[in-house]
Amino acid sequence: MYDYLIVGAGLFGTVFAYEMNTKGRKCLVIDKRAHIGGNCYTERVEGINVHKYGAHIFHTSDREIWRYVNQFAEFNSYINSPVAVYKDELYNLPFNMNTFSKMWGIKTPEEAKRIIKKQIAELNISEPKNLEEQALSLVGTDVYEKLIKGYTEKQWGRKCSELPAFIINRLPLRFTFDNNYFNDKYQGVPNGGYTQIFEKLLNGIEIKLNTDYSDIRDEKIAKKTLYTGCIDEFFDYKFGALEYRSVRFENEILDEENYQGNAVINYTSADVPYTRIIEHKHFEFGVQPKTVISREYSAEWKLGSEPYYPINDEKNSMLFERYKALAQTRPDVIFGGRLGQYRYYDMDKVIRAALATVNSEG
Repeated sequence: MYDYLIVGAGLFGTVFAYEMNTKGRKCLVIDKRAHIGGNCYTERVEGINVHKYGAHIFHTSDREIWRYVNQFAEFNSYINSPVAVYKDELYNLPFNMNTFSKMWGIKTPEEAKRIIKKQIAELNISEPKNLEEQALSLVGTDVYEKLIKGYTEKQWGRKCSELPAFIINRLPLRFTFDNNYFNDKYQGVPNGGYTQIFEKLLNGIEIKLNTDYSDIRDEKIAKKTLYTGCIDEFFDYKFGALEYRSVRFENEILDEENYQGNAVINYTSADVPYTRIIEHKHFEFGVQPKTVISREYSAEWKLGSEPYYPINDEKNSMLFERYKALAQTRPDVIFGGRLGQYRYYDMDKVIRAALATVNSEG
């Protein structure tokens, strides 16, 4: 008899397992995939640590969590500074003075503010009714048309005018020449990839891969279960399926040292089918003779495909509340992580939530 059956070897599950193991609790970790690490998993290809499920850059302002994760890997000084391609134009992200200077040929913050303010005023949008109107009322026409519209429509699979306004609560405009995407104090990528972190977290803990929870759910093998899969799947979709956006990757090994000169380049025009290209070696300043790139395609989610981004609109939020209430009838099960709690989590917030769950268990 285990103290905890932990379903999912991603960040939430493995941090929980590690902490419980140090407390002397007997844990079994299972995962339906053939590897540990969840979506943070990295695999070595041509000497390059490839982010198998999309770019993962660790960033936090939480000093305690930064110290915690540094127990398991040495982090480099990588700063996330993505670039956007719109047709034959190249722009820095996030929207900053480098962006505005390239877009309008201006030099000062005052000039940029004046142009944006004028564009917003001309639109005369008092109460935004959809995402398009919300974005236009925040950044004006040029930034929206070139850097938001096409990318967002590819990401969500529908027109911006058909998306709810609350998806974009704010669009930060920086009037400095600073290309650092995140505002967090601590930032980096682990030298040697993320998988090593999970190997250390799970050291000495029993693991079963290629194991689906549904295959063992009727076996009474643990006093309590930590479930990090989809909460609606746990309850056999009793109220219907929660919705997600999925992502499809096309990976390519290229016989050249440097393909695009940056780890992340977004493609914001609607006529390019993918949303971005990741060149993995740049996360660790690699100098390998070859390179590996991944084209990302946003995809409509359906049962059986990989869920990535919860669609936290009103319909799905109400549906999740019903599952959340149902979960409270199962004191023997803890629902955690991105899928168990149906919310988007940055990595530092996942770790913080897992540690809080450990504390609540005593």
